[in-house]
Amino acid sequence: EMATAAGLTAYAGGNLGTTALDLLTQPTPDLYVMELSSFQLETTHSLQAEAAVILNVCEDHMDRYDSYADYVAAKRKIYHKANCAVINRDDPIAAELPQDVSATVMSFGQDAPQSANQYGLHQVDGKTYLAKGDDLLLASDEMKLLGAHNVQNALAALALLDSFSLPMSPLLQAIREFSGLAHRTQWVAEHNDIRWFNDSKGTNVGATIAALSGLPNKTVLIAGGQGKGADFTPLSVHLAEKARAVILMGEDQALIKAVTPSNIPTALADSMQDAVRLAANFAQAGDNILLSPACASFDRFKSYIHRGNVFTEAVQHYVNSENERASEDINPHGG
Repeated sequence: EMATAAGLTAYAGGNLGTTALDLLTQPTPDLYVMELSSFQLETTHSLQAEAAVILNVCEDHMDRYDSYADYVAAKRKIYHKANCAVINRDDPIAAELPQDVSATVMSFGQDAPQSANQYGLHQVDGKTYLAKGDDLLLASDEMKLLGAHNVQNALAALALLDSFSLPMSPLLQAIREFSGLAHRTQWVAEHNDIRWFNDSKGTNVGATIAALSGLPNKTVLIAGGQGKGADFTPLSVHLAEKARAVILMGEDQALIKAVTPSNIPTALADSMQDAVRLAANFAQAGDNILLSPACASFDRFKSYIHRGNVFTEAVQHYVNSENERASEDINPHGG
């Protein structure tokens, strides 16, 4: 979106949307924006990115890798032959570059940037600004997207595009207007002062922590699925701070229940429709209800997209049913 706003022809794909090979059947653009998984990077040897970034690293796919170090090594292959390496100052593991990387380094983080090759945040008169070095770029409250993790994503995108010498104004306007992608803390509905969000793409612990932390007020979390050998312990402290209740479903629901603080109510759901109903029963006015499973979807669904669509349909059905019931209570004789 940012590259297009700045006048470039840009195609996005890889692990997200269109596959890399299918992109090659289209006219050559000015820029390819590729999301690459550790699985794809394992067998990638010729990639030479103009700019590359590892946004963050958290334990994932432990059912595939012999160790966490092996998983991290696979992700770090994205920097091989890159001209510019963008690193996350807030994540020591993601920020550690392989020894054979000789790229120009840009960085981003939530602290104040100290030089022109750093993006970060400045606090001015009680407001938070995205900045490059000393230059204030954009107030964070101008963004449609909620959450500190989305501010970090915007900083990372700015750092990635830095080496292309694009005009800053259209990049910042694209950040202001961007409302997010489907299944990524996506607003679904609001009913009785309760907001429903679909974060089905939250397939690991780190993603769910980011989604929980990014929403204001208390949240009823719907979680569970295939845990992929992950350690769910880091989720515990965030549940203690943010969760109203946790609705559990799927193959590894017991692992999440085991790390849920004892004072947080839990309930087991047999289906997504059941999960939606249970979540609504726990939620209070001002709360959020968030599907962010911290797990893969394949125990019950075809993909995270399928899971998110089933959730959205269940929420819409629930809200419509509640509205019809309220209408009948107001006018029991139908007029």
